[in-house]
Amino acid sequence: MALLQLFVRAAPSPQLTADHLRRCTYRRLVAVRREPPPIYEAECLYPERIVPIPLGDLEAARPICAACTAAHIFRPDED
Repeated sequence: MALLQLFVRAAPSPQLTADHLRRCTYRRLVAVRREPPPIYEAECLYPERIVPIPLGDLEAARPICAACTAAHIFRPDED
């Protein structure tokens, strides 16, 4: 005999804002300063590169990472 079960609808995911930096598999963040406010530098570690490419601070890296066309690099929870 089948029993009825309560169905809970999952909450919709929050809309990504324009300043959201997608989680990339190959990006490394390096803490330059840890005191408030912390400062981070971003580096691209894409597999075909011999050395990491510095992208600058988070604000400078944001448009570079957003323009990346490699489809497989973003983590599945960001799609």
